[in-house]
Amino acid sequence: MRYVFLDTETTGLDPALGHRIVEIAAVEVCNRRLTGRHFHQYVNPGRESDEGALRVHGLTQEFLRDKPVFQDICREFVEFIDNSEVFIHNAPFDTGFIDHELALIRYKPMQTYCLQIVDTLTLARELHPGRRNNLDALCERYQIDNSHRTLHGALLDAELLADVYLAMTRGQESLLMERDMSGGASQASLRAMEDLTLIIQPPNQTELVLHDQLMERIHQESKGSCLWRAEEADD
Repeated sequence: MRYVFLDTETTGLDPALGHRIVEIAAVEVCNRRLTGRHFHQYVNPGRESDEGALRVHGLTQEFLRDKPVFQDICREFVEFIDNSEVFIHNAPFDTGFIDHELALIRYKPMQTYCLQIVDTLTLARELHPGRRNNLDALCERYQIDNSHRTLHGALLDAELLADVYLAMTRGQESLLMERDMSGGASQASLRAMEDLTLIIQPPNQTELVLHDQLMERIHQESKGSCLWRAEEADD
């Protein structure tokens, strides 16, 4: 199975307010190993980044002015994610921006071009409920070196995310990957369950006596209000 781990940097928080992608990167993982193959582009958004976003990624419009626009790099991006499962941390944020960029140039949504999109933030929250699950916290938890991450960068963050995911799923990936996107069991899991033989072991005489004694004690302590006693009387 081919996995792609993806990250973006943007001019702000909401594409509906005119914000755009300024950097997009994806790295390839095959057989649970980073292959070294990646897609990475800085993108000219045609506008300045918000102050808060600029503090995060440090990509000024002066730096981005001579970079390609999204339309110029779109085909290469779509080809890179083709026939892959794409993993993104807080996927709705990134896919919202990517789908917005695709729509502007009359492309279909990102989901059309890949097998499925997996939100690693959702996975991390399932594994570590009630704890911080941003990328820095996960790197610390799984002892992944992120000391060179002084600013957010899409390529570096995609590589770190791949390392985090591989650490999170070590020894349990087969179970996690069999779930479909709705959280249900896979067809393989259902077939395996259908093949199981249910063995019924009847109780022995000692177990029956102990059970009856327990039921009688419960009946007495409940002052005769147990429903099964009423049903036995009706019979």
